[in-house]
Order: sequence, then C-alpha cells, then structure tokens
Amino acid sequence: MAKPSRKHIVLRPTYRVENIVASADLQLDLDLYGLAKISHDIDYEPEQFPGAIFKVHDPKAALLLFKNGKIICTGTRTSADVRRAVNLAVELIQRYKATVKPKPAS
Repeated sequence: MAKPSRKHIVLRPTYRVENIVASADLQLDLDLYGLAKISHDIDYEPEQFPGAIFKVHDPKAALLLFKNGKIICTGTRTSADVRRAVNLAVELIQRYKATVKPKPAS
C-alpha cells in the first residue's frame, strides 16, 4: 500500500490588532483615594487590588493607576489611543493636584 502524499499547505494568516498593553511612569506618588473621590470613573478598593482602575470611555481603555505613579493601559487598538487615554489620566491627576492644599511645614 502506498502512503498518502502530504500536500504542502501555505498558510497566509490575517492580522488585526485587538488590544495593546502599554506602561507609563509619571515619576510621582499618587493619592489613589483622593483621585477616586473626584472621579466616578475610578474604582479603588485596596483590599482587593493595590491599584486604582480608571475606565476611559473615549478612547475605550482601562488604566491601572498605582501609588508609585506607574500606569498600565489596556484595551486600546492604536498607540495614538494609548497616548490619548494616558493624557486623560494626566489631566485628571493635574486637576486633583490643583485642588489639594500643601501641608504646612512643621
């Protein structure tokens, strides 16, 4: 009996970017409790997870904000959307910092 011949199959996959994961570092400490108080889009439950979750609607993304100033951005499809989402977080942080009065020196 002759063995069946194997045909050479050429695969040509198509690609589509579904999800980009990016990291950023603000190089400053964040008050995650304070940020969660000023925005309905930030969930912070330190007993469950050490970071605050900032849900951005346009572009659709989720940013994990950590006390040490690091940010993880997930869910975007382009690097431009990553920049837009992180910039929204930066604007929110700047708005929060403008409302906080510095502690008097002792």
